Amino acid sequence: MIEVTAAIIEEGDKFLIARRAKGKHLSGFWEFPGGKIEEGETAEACLHRELNEEFQINVFIDSYVGESYYNYPDKKINLKAFTCKITSGEIKLIDHDKVEWITIEEINKYKFAPADLPLIPLYDKERNNR
Repeated sequence: MIEVTAAIIEEGDKFLIARRAKGKHLSGFWEFPGGKIEEGETAEACLHRELNEEFQINVFIDSYVGESYYNYPDKKINLKAFTCKITSGEIKLIDHDKVEWITIEEINKYKFAPADLPLIPLYDKERNNR
């Protein structure tokens, strides 16, 4: 089981999604940015590191949203999601070819990576409980 993080980066009523670049696993699919937790690393530390490496941004991690488990043909992952806000930096694309700021109502217009799909209702519930 591979432990992975996902950042639901919020700005007002919108949040950031990123499209996997060509040549990458799941290229063309949209996802919440994040990455694999390294040995000895917390989920929060992983998010800080991955978002800095992949987008050159720093974030404040606000709240834990939930997690999903997904079995891809070649690996099993446990994806842990957190809401975040950008505190510094400007988004630069490194592992993705596009980002969009969308509302929860627009989410069905995008083809999401299978492991990210269960996070959408969890995020909607968390957002509505604030």
